Amino acid sequence: MKTIMNFIKSRIRFDRNELSGAFGDIGTDLPLILGMIACSGINGAGVFVVFGLMQVATALIYGIPMPVQPLKAVALIVITQKIGGEVLYGGGLAIGLVMFFLAVSGVIDRLGKIIPLAVVRGIQMGLGLQLSMLALKDYIPSDSTPGFLLAGTAFIITLLLIGNRRFPPALPVIILGAVYGFVFKYDPSLFSGAPNLFFHGLHLPSSDSLLTGFLVLALPQIPLSLGNSVYASSRIINDYFPEKPVSVRKIGFTYSLMNLVAPFLGGLPVCHGSGGLAGHYAFGARTGGSIVIYGALFVLLGLFSAGNVTAAAAVFPKPVLGVILLFEGISLLNLMRDMAPVKNNFVITVLVALAAVCLPYGYLIGMAAGTALYYLADKRIIGIADPVQVGR
Repeated sequence: MKTIMNFIKSRIRFDRNELSGAFGDIGTDLPLILGMIACSGINGAGVFVVFGLMQVATALIYGIPMPVQPLKAVALIVITQKIGGEVLYGGGLAIGLVMFFLAVSGVIDRLGKIIPLAVVRGIQMGLGLQLSMLALKDYIPSDSTPGFLLAGTAFIITLLLIGNRRFPPALPVIILGAVYGFVFKYDPSLFSGAPNLFFHGLHLPSSDSLLTGFLVLALPQIPLSLGNSVYASSRIINDYFPEKPVSVRKIGFTYSLMNLVAPFLGGLPVCHGSGGLAGHYAFGARTGGSIVIYGALFVLLGLFSAGNVTAAAAVFPKPVLGVILLFEGISLLNLMRDMAPVKNNFVITVLVALAAVCLPYGYLIGMAAGTALYYLADKRIIGIADPVQVGR
């Protein structure tokens, strides 16, 4: 028992900075989760509980603010094409199986040694641009004039306190949003009734849903997952926690295992993500404690919202979520500064980012084209040649 407690203490800390950092990724996660629940018709309380429990498990495994996130490409397809729950579960299982094969076979390691740092930075830059644009175009303007005033106040607070270990910024920003939501949007009926027991027995995805989910959801998602969830996450861990390096294979294993379990319990397909890690870190998190706090909030909301989890979560104002999302995007954009001194690095990073943002299957195209461009330039076949170092 003492050994177990020492193990936990070495990975988990609870203080004001961990509490602040716990909210560093909520601007990305909450709207995507709510959108998928609404469009697929799956049980919202179960989704929240499973999502929260996976956060806690990941915190214990890694001991750093390594988040669990909904899959972004999957979320976009489910929300825009109104994909049903059966296909969503099948797609999650298919994604888990593919990633498990890549991790077990070692393919994920071999690809990691080939893909250069400039390409990884381009993937991070592309995601940073997408998150920032989403915040500025959709979230911050969502409540009209009051929303702009609320977002402006939250932005100033964050700007003044970002990086402050004594007064971390997310706490006053979350309190501001909670007060606004309580005054203008709160409905007591959302939290009335007994705890909502989400578990309704194991769910077994059918072979048809597995095949359809693979074609519709897994194929668009896997390239983004390799670039952002695996390689970019490994890179950002090395940036922020050089004393705690994490292999791409380990990330691939935990990614795959989450998706091999979640569909059977009624959970959404999930991943790790460099953007979420950057967000938690930017708002003060340094251990897995922030992720435990974050996961516990989802579990409690799922259990005590009396089945109205979507409406209950929507009480929190989107303009405040937008400010948090904006700073998460800025944190990712800031990572590409080490590419600026070398022409080759900078050009490839920008091109990969533009492909990710502007093209269908942009992360796949950007990763493949950027890697090819890197090696062509290194061999002086094209004219942006400068010797550069491979990312791993």
